[in-house]
Amino acid sequence: MLAAVGLPSLDSLFEDVPEAVRARFRPLGISSCSEMEVAARLAELARANRGATGVSFLGGGIYDHYIPSVVSHVLSRSEFSTAYTPYQPEVSQGTLTAMFEFQTLIAELTGMEIANASMYDGATALAEAALMAERIRRRGRIAVARTLFPHVRRVLDTYAWGAGVTLVEIPHDASGRCRFDDLPDDLSALIVQTPNAFGVIERLEGVKDRIGEALLVASAYPLSLGLLKPPGAFDADVVVGEGQSLGLPMGFGGPLLGLFATRKAYLRQLPGRVAGRTVDVEGTVGYVMAAQTREQHIRRARATSNICTNSALCALAATVYLASVGGRGLRNVALQSFEKAHDLAARIERIEGYELPFEGPFFNEFVVRTPGDPSTVRARLDEEGLLVGPPEDLASLGVERALRIAVTERRTEAELDRFVDVLGDAK
Repeated sequence: MLAAVGLPSLDSLFEDVPEAVRARFRPLGISSCSEMEVAARLAELARANRGATGVSFLGGGIYDHYIPSVVSHVLSRSEFSTAYTPYQPEVSQGTLTAMFEFQTLIAELTGMEIANASMYDGATALAEAALMAERIRRRGRIAVARTLFPHVRRVLDTYAWGAGVTLVEIPHDASGRCRFDDLPDDLSALIVQTPNAFGVIERLEGVKDRIGEALLVASAYPLSLGLLKPPGAFDADVVVGEGQSLGLPMGFGGPLLGLFATRKAYLRQLPGRVAGRTVDVEGTVGYVMAAQTREQHIRRARATSNICTNSALCALAATVYLASVGGRGLRNVALQSFEKAHDLAARIERIEGYELPFEGPFFNEFVVRTPGDPSTVRARLDEEGLLVGPPEDLASLGVERALRIAVTERRTEAELDRFVDVLGDAK
C-alpha cells in the first residue's frame, strides 16, 4: 500500500495528523505484516481469554444476567439481519418498528420524554451527552463525579480534550457518594453515574436545583431501574447507560449497546437516529426516520454526532428482553440481584479482616476491603473458578486494598457459599 501511494513508511502516512493528537495514542502493537501473520497473532491473543468456565462476580459495567431464549430466537430471524438500513421505509418497516418500540421502552424505563434508537455503548453515549450539553449551554466547563467507571472516564476525557471542554472533578465522601455541596458555577453540565463505580446509589434528589441552568446528565445501570426510581424522576436532563444487562451476553466486553434519553426540547441536539410513527395518505400507520442529525445528512459543522449508526441488532435484543420479561419480571430480576448481593455482603463482613469501606446504599455491586493483598485474594478466587475484577480499577479511584464484587440473579446459594468459604481461606 505504501509503495502504491509513494510513501516510505507508515508514520509518513499519518504525518498530516497533528503531533498533539498522535502523541495521545499508542499503536495497537501489530506491525506491518501479512494477513496470515495478523490472523495468527490475533488467534494467539484470543487464546488468552478464559472462556465461560468461571462463575462470574464481575461487574464494572458489564454483568452476567440471564438471557431468555426468546431473545436469540427473534434476533436470528432473517428479516432483522437483512433489512438493517432504514433509509427506505417501505422495505424496512420491521426494523423501524423495532427501533420505535426500543425508544419507547427506554424513555419509559429512564423516566424521560424521548430516546434515540441507540448508540455504540454506554461510554460513548455519556461522552456524546457531554458534547450535547456543551452545544446547548456553551460554558466550556463540565463537572464530573470522580465515581465514574475508569474506562468510561477515559472515553469522556478523550472527547472533552478534542472539543476543548474543561472537566472539573467532583469528589466523593465517606459514604461513597458524590459531594454536591460545593459545585462550581458556570457549568454546561454535571455528570454523575448511579449506581457509581463503588456500586453506591447516588442521591440525586435536589441536585438539579443546585446546578441552575446546567444540564444534569445521569448514567444509569438500566436493570437497576426495575427497582430504583429513574433519573427522570429527579429532573435529569439526559439519561444514558450501558444496555448490555438488557438481554446481551457479556461477550468478552462487547458488542455493547448505548442508551440515550433526554427531554423533547433537546430533540434537535440529540445525537444518533430517532424513528417516528406516522400515517400515510390512506390513514395506515407506518414508521419513518423522524430525525437523523448526523454528518451524513447535514453540514459537518452542524452535525450532532459522528457516530454514524445505531447498534440496531443489540437494540432489538434489549427490546425483546424488556417486552418478554415485562415490568414485573424486570423488578423481579432487579430484586433478586439486590437481595443476593446484600446477603453476600453481610456474610463477607462477618469474615475477620474483611469490611465494606463505604456505608452508602448499593444495588447489586459493592466494594470489599481485604485483609491482605487484593491481588492474592483475587488469584485464590480465580483458582476456584470465581471471577472478580482487577483491584487496579479501584486503586485508580483512590481505593486501595479492595475488590469490587457484583451479584446477579444467576448466582446460586451454593455459589455464594463457595465464594464466602474461599474468602475465609484467602487472607
